[in-house]
Amino acid sequence: MTEKTLDEAILKSWIGKSQTTVDMIDARQARLLQSTLDHEPSLQDGDPLPLLWHWIYFLVPSRLSALGRDGHPRLGGFIPPVDLPRRMWAGGRFEFSAPLRLGERVTKRSSIQDVTLKQGRSGTLCFVTVNHEFTGADGIARCREEQDIVYREDPIPGSASPKSAAPPGDEEWSRSIEPSAVLLFRYSALTFNGHRIHYDRDYCRDVEGYPGLVFHGPLTATLLADLAARQIPSRAITKFSFRALAPLFDDMPFVIRGKRAPAAGDTLDLWAETPIGRLAVTASATFSL
Repeated sequence: MTEKTLDEAILKSWIGKSQTTVDMIDARQARLLQSTLDHEPSLQDGDPLPLLWHWIYFLVPSRLSALGRDGHPRLGGFIPPVDLPRRMWAGGRFEFSAPLRLGERVTKRSSIQDVTLKQGRSGTLCFVTVNHEFTGADGIARCREEQDIVYREDPIPGSASPKSAAPPGDEEWSRSIEPSAVLLFRYSALTFNGHRIHYDRDYCRDVEGYPGLVFHGPLTATLLADLAARQIPSRAITKFSFRALAPLFDDMPFVIRGKRAPAAGDTLDLWAETPIGRLAVTASATFSL
């Protein structure tokens, strides 16, 4: 591990650093996520893995003693040693050329694509972009993902959270989501995610300033991708992107919505709304022609 820093030149020296993991896309693990999402656990070897479910695979077995304050692995190994205490998955972009299939052996190659420091309303921010490429045993690429992670300062006590934008409205489809602490706990377990904002209520409130357990951004993206896939089941999604704008919480029901993008019949606009009707996550799904 390297000492933490905000020296952008040192942080940028991590660009190009890579690591490779190999995993079997096990049907049992997928069935556990099916049941977590309240579906009948029916997936079998040979079935395509639903979009964004790859996050329950390629898990890194970090030792307990190697974790930081927030439950994530300490920085300075694969991820640059950013000297900021809070972490958020800010969004991502995906290209799908073929589905991952249950029972398939897949190689994931990850590399640091970019590191950028910025000044925001809440203080210093550091954006780290990680590129992930997934290749089957036949050597054929299945998926490419660009993951955006943002590191930020602790909140100032008593400071108000910035207000996110209003949703676009005119949705064609919607689904109500009833989150719970059990749902968050199960998803954290399936993704081997020790981030305390998802299960430690005291830490959420007293350290990071959240009013409740934070609903996983990737889980919201997974629900939005599922909402899109259900609208055009005869065609495959070839591109998907999402951006997190405001947190959602375990004890506050919310709604996900979608509609056809203007003048783009093969693209759907999607979003998740906070309980007070503001944007929490925006997304876009493009289908094959």
